[in-house]
Amino acid sequence: MFLRLTTLLAGIFLLAACETAPNATGDAAGTSASGSTTASSSGSDAAGSGSGEMTINEELISIGDRVLFDFDSYELSSSAKSVLNDQATFLASNPSVRITIEGHCDERGTREYNLALGESRASATRDYLVAQGVNPARIKTISYGKERPAVIGSNEDAWRYNRRSVSVIN
Repeated sequence: MFLRLTTLLAGIFLLAACETAPNATGDAAGTSASGSTTASSSGSDAAGSGSGEMTINEELISIGDRVLFDFDSYELSSSAKSVLNDQATFLASNPSVRITIEGHCDERGTREYNLALGESRASATRDYLVAQGVNPARIKTISYGKERPAVIGSNEDAWRYNRRSVSVIN
């Protein structure tokens, strides 16, 4: 009995140690603080990143790496389009950069429904960037549905930040 309890507690502590604090910062357009993405650079960072210059990832995050969606919707708002216009300009200035657009949902709804909705959100984001002149071969999409929340919680604030698409540099 003691061994089971010890093993269970050790497992709980390991899981708790791996959890990161949710980042609930962001404005209506969905921009985020620089530490909220898990993107890694593909070697095309700006030279001298230690000298005060932003890396490619930091630059994308600073212009806005995510857009937010209304409940049960994949329609882009005017603020989302503004962020995506900035992303299109960024991609035009960095022709070797490829991105993956992640579609996310809040916790409400079935897993299957949210995977489909997340794919629709990622596709709407991709289609808008392509309409702005970005080569579609530079953009991949993936849906995580409700599996990777940005903010843990069962309230409107958490749900609002979890209904998003995120552009991640490959």
